[in-house]
Amino acid sequence: MSTETNGKLDLKQVIAMGVGGMVGGGIFSVLGLAMVQAGHAAPIAFALGGVIALLTGWSYARLGLTYRSDGGSFTYLEQAFTHPTIAGIGGWLLLAGYIGTMGLYAFTFGIYGSAMLGSTADPAMHHLLASFVLLLFLGINLYGVRETGNTELIIVTAKVLILLLFAAIGLIYIKEDYVLPVFNQGIGGVLMGAALIFVAYEGFELIPNAVNEMQDPQRNLARGIMWSIVITTFIYITVSLVAVGNLLPDEVVRYKEYALAEAAKPFLGQAGFLLIGLAALFSTASAINATLFGTARLGSEMARSKALPRVFGFRRRQNGIPWASLVIITGVTLVFVNTSDLTMISSFASATFLLIFAAINLSAWRLRKIIGIRASAPMAGMILSLVSLGVLLVYLWQSRPAVFYALLVIYAVVIMVEVLFSQRRWLFTGGGQS
Repeated sequence: MSTETNGKLDLKQVIAMGVGGMVGGGIFSVLGLAMVQAGHAAPIAFALGGVIALLTGWSYARLGLTYRSDGGSFTYLEQAFTHPTIAGIGGWLLLAGYIGTMGLYAFTFGIYGSAMLGSTADPAMHHLLASFVLLLFLGINLYGVRETGNTELIIVTAKVLILLLFAAIGLIYIKEDYVLPVFNQGIGGVLMGAALIFVAYEGFELIPNAVNEMQDPQRNLARGIMWSIVITTFIYITVSLVAVGNLLPDEVVRYKEYALAEAAKPFLGQAGFLLIGLAALFSTASAINATLFGTARLGSEMARSKALPRVFGFRRRQNGIPWASLVIITGVTLVFVNTSDLTMISSFASATFLLIFAAINLSAWRLRKIIGIRASAPMAGMILSLVSLGVLLVYLWQSRPAVFYALLVIYAVVIMVEVLFSQRRWLFTGGGQS
């Protein structure tokens, strides 16, 4: 490898980063919820989520090539809207969403790890494993960029092979009466299922955050984003089809986050449960790795733009790794995962990223002449994101009002904190401080 590309992420590693970020805890922890809402049409719900992700991914690709920044979404909002508070609120919401998402991944890692060790009744083991995986990938991310990429490639390859094996064998054992009629829960159930599981597609937007750390970004950025979404969507559709074809609705409700593992038992027995458990560990681990990698660089870039405290921008002189951002974000996630509710986390993450993706598509539409994109793609992505967000909020308001109001409180707190921080910066500037 030449000195110019040494230490940089190649296309395979970029795709692995995207797939690793998406195929995380979501498919294992919210699949059952999607099956309850969408019924036999759960694979269609995942396909709809994939369409929204593809449209938004194209917006991210064009924006990422034009504005090559570690700040990703935050930078694009800065460029599209003149008022800095809009980008600031978007950035703070992104950080909160990523922390919640990593909390979901770590929580799921702890659940499956405890199950495989036969310690499901021991909450201490769950907390220990959830904390361990966060600290493990903090260490890997602190060590180096290339090591992070290589680790991601190995883990993603393993989990994708396991899930594809599960799907290939499981398709043979699908029971026809389990999947027909397709729309047994109606079209509304499909839309609700797609909105609830959208957190499963969070992750591809982290790829542009590493645009300055990849080989030939002009060629690899867009390919990395689009290929990772296509691969992930294919995995979700086939895996959910196998799950629907092997589990009855009451079994889905009974097993909750174990729905996917239980779906393997009819044709693979206890070995299938362990196989899916292993895939869950690989998936959540790689998702934490990819999310932490991109989120730390977002925090560093926001600090450079004075949208976060200056400490987030501290980097190692040897390799430019944002060590302070990595440590702080991991620390907050550790607190969150050990005090969180799974339903609250998944709902908050889905709602937050639907809102952010709508804003990014709007940004791409506003900047369409600069970034070279047709108006139809970002506009379609924005509309679909907002419709899905509306469906999700209506569902929570009707069925989980406590979660609905908790989301409103979280958003209000995030906006208030950003505004207060902005006012603090304004006061310091007025007082002659930098």
